[in-house]
Amino acid sequence: MLRCWGLALAALAVWFLSVYAQMPPRALGPDAPATEFSAARAKDALTRLQGPARPHPAGTEENAAVHARLEKELTALGARIRHLTEASCYGGARWNAIACAEIDDIIGEVVPGQGKAIVLMAHMDSVPAGPGAGDDGSGVATILEAVRAWKARDLKSRHPILVLFTDGEEYGMLGAEAFVRNPYWARRVGVVINMEARGSTGRSLLFQTSPGNAKLIDLYARHAPRYASSSLFPEIYRIMPNDTDLTPFLREGMTGYNFAFVGGVENYHTPNDTVANIDPRTLQSHGDNLLTLLNALTFTRFEDLKGGDAAWLDILGVWLPHLPSGWMLPLSVIVFGVIAFFGWRGRDREATARQHVRAALMPPLLVLCCAATGFALHGIASYLSGSAYPSLADPWVLRWAFGFGLWASLLLTARLGVSASASWLWLAGLGIVTAATMTGISPFFVFPALVSAMVMPLAPRRPWLLALPALAAALIWLGLTVQGEELLGLFGHPLFTVTVAFALVALAPLLPKLDMRGWALSAGASTALALVFAVIAGVLPPFSAEKPQRLNLRYVESDGRAVWAADIARPFPPALRAVANFSAAPRPLALGSAYVADAGAARFPKPSAEVIRMGRNLAITLQGSAEADGMTLVIPRGAGLTSATLGKWKFKPEQTADFRIICASRDCRNAMMVLGVTATQPFDLTVVELRRGLPPGGEGLQAARAPIAVPSQTGDATMLVAKVAVPPR
Repeated sequence: MLRCWGLALAALAVWFLSVYAQMPPRALGPDAPATEFSAARAKDALTRLQGPARPHPAGTEENAAVHARLEKELTALGARIRHLTEASCYGGARWNAIACAEIDDIIGEVVPGQGKAIVLMAHMDSVPAGPGAGDDGSGVATILEAVRAWKARDLKSRHPILVLFTDGEEYGMLGAEAFVRNPYWARRVGVVINMEARGSTGRSLLFQTSPGNAKLIDLYARHAPRYASSSLFPEIYRIMPNDTDLTPFLREGMTGYNFAFVGGVENYHTPNDTVANIDPRTLQSHGDNLLTLLNALTFTRFEDLKGGDAAWLDILGVWLPHLPSGWMLPLSVIVFGVIAFFGWRGRDREATARQHVRAALMPPLLVLCCAATGFALHGIASYLSGSAYPSLADPWVLRWAFGFGLWASLLLTARLGVSASASWLWLAGLGIVTAATMTGISPFFVFPALVSAMVMPLAPRRPWLLALPALAAALIWLGLTVQGEELLGLFGHPLFTVTVAFALVALAPLLPKLDMRGWALSAGASTALALVFAVIAGVLPPFSAEKPQRLNLRYVESDGRAVWAADIARPFPPALRAVANFSAAPRPLALGSAYVADAGAARFPKPSAEVIRMGRNLAITLQGSAEADGMTLVIPRGAGLTSATLGKWKFKPEQTADFRIICASRDCRNAMMVLGVTATQPFDLTVVELRRGLPPGGEGLQAARAPIAVPSQTGDATMLVAKVAVPPR
């Protein structure tokens, strides 16, 4: 039994090693050599850019103030400043929405020239709820400090270098869309590096590249000081409904890298996204990535960046094994064949057919059992806490619950019987499946299975050699688990339990054989401890002032009445019910559902729209008040929307639900548009005027929400809703 728990401690040690390896590097101070990136200097630049640290969405006065401060920083660097100012739109059927706003991109020519350029990109605007120091003031400051350090090296670039600070990213990549749609600027792009953030801590991850990335990854592997990347990230990102400013560039077939740090997500898009909450080591990691790549690209021909795709992953941040994607399928088949051959030669000839079948079933059952354990333990904690995120304030307790629960899963399924060849054949077989379908995931199976294939011929005489592929699998899969928690938090429990399960499949052949008493004691103790920690996680407060709940408040007027609305949240703060009589269950509103409380009669003028029917087309002019910060037009599904034209921007949405056209800035509160619709019968459009913040009377609600709940994303708002009739055709 001691050997069994020793193996558990070894797995725990690998997990801790993975946590340590994924910590960002030491931050350099203000006295660092001028030729080096200094997190302290970048943070000073960020502090200057932030000024009073207020939210600065595109189109606001505070946004203009940030632009002015940024221009001073660029002037000090000797960059020639250009502007791209226009109304921009972005969207479509994927979101059932189109967003538009007036944007003002700032373009700085660091190294002038008319050829294709290296473009360093970050966005300047923030969401309405927070000051955006991390997202994406950190990216702006990182570019400024990297350019300063690069210029101090007095290098001669073979390419022009541009810095592009986009506007309106938070409304939907509006500044980036305007840039790539501008013929002059679009043809200037040779390669673009986008610096993003989704939090305030952690390593700077290379999470996306343009297709045909083998040469890009090779360049990164040869020059990055520490690695934080895998081909799994682009695979996941392709199927997620997320985008960054790099998305419009990739759509146009341009070459690019995408970097972001994602730890400290509790600060993302909230008032806590401040300079003080950004880890200097994270800035150092971000800057090291950018400066080393910029350095390498200045000597690289853009033609040399074209090629096929790669499959890769990083191990402890110090090694980046990478191969052409086309190699993965044949390699996985060879590995599977070698493991199958030597597993058959070394099989236990005294074992019965039933024992062989049970051993073959053990790996998939272990994975399923681990996933079920994750759901069960998280479900217990979530039920007791009344929150979908029971571990946000104190994740360590739920981590221990998962750790003991997963070890119990291994011990329980191992009673079926364990076979090294069966375990590795399952992993190698998944390598074949992923290499054939989602190649970016295949290195996580194929690389450790390759180690297994190398030791399998010697394992019958030297069984201790099986520890080598088990170690490789643990380093790879537990490292991914640590990254996964950083990306999703512990509410992504199935991801972590499944990735740990693959490490346990490789570890299972090393388990000692336990008698019934030893097995029962070990499995029972693990299960009991998992349940105890899950219960503790459920009774601890799920949120704190440092890691608060997200909850927006709104004042909504519609049909002559007004209500206070609060986001659907678990648990709903009792202090809010003490101030206003919120409904026991969420109720539908114009743009979603919310808890509501009566706020009396409407007190503001309603928005409206002028609608002129021209056959299949509707000419619409929105009419908002001078206080409007934005306008939204909701077209019902029954309208059969087929086209939308807003100035020079033309869209052909395929309407599958209610469709929104969002005029997100003050500049377009009286926007005009032409919509194509198929409906011949009359229907109603919904017009919503948005004003940032709450009107008088909302102060008590905001005070009751604090300190363990904060606004996020769009923040607190006033919404004035009206219906506009569309006549029949």
